[in-house]
Amino acid sequence: MSTFRRPARTCRPRIDQLALRVEILFNKPMSSARIYQISVSSVAQFLPEQSDIESGRYVFSYTITLRNTGNVAAQLISRHWIITDSDQRIQEVRGLGVVGHQPLLQPGETFEYSSGCVIATPVGTMRGSYQMVSEDGTTFDAPIPEFTLSIPRVLH
Repeated sequence: MSTFRRPARTCRPRIDQLALRVEILFNKPMSSARIYQISVSSVAQFLPEQSDIESGRYVFSYTITLRNTGNVAAQLISRHWIITDSDQRIQEVRGLGVVGHQPLLQPGETFEYSSGCVIATPVGTMRGSYQMVSEDGTTFDAPIPEFTLSIPRVLH
């Protein structure tokens, strides 16, 4: 006995129709991926008036600019610095926020701050990372590219 089977009907909308509905409902393109990205730039300066070269105390200020180059708001929670002098002595610094702030950066926004450090040699480096949390709860690190600490006329 042969049985006639009807072709199964599909009740699912096509994927592109579903994506269009998501875009209309939430006013966001379905294809836009979340990008968690903070760019970091730095400028360092030797502070001779606070330094004592004879006792091996070299003081530097630095200005950091953070820019949210992603598409999700993110807040800086903590920092981790690795400071190395030319004798390869390493100082690690960890702490909450920066200069008393935990800035929330919307996409495209910047935050700038200045701080300082002391090393025992005329030349050194700083690098590290900021620990961030996005508005959706995702945690990520924003790397701080290494930059040089140097008294004038030591490096060319």
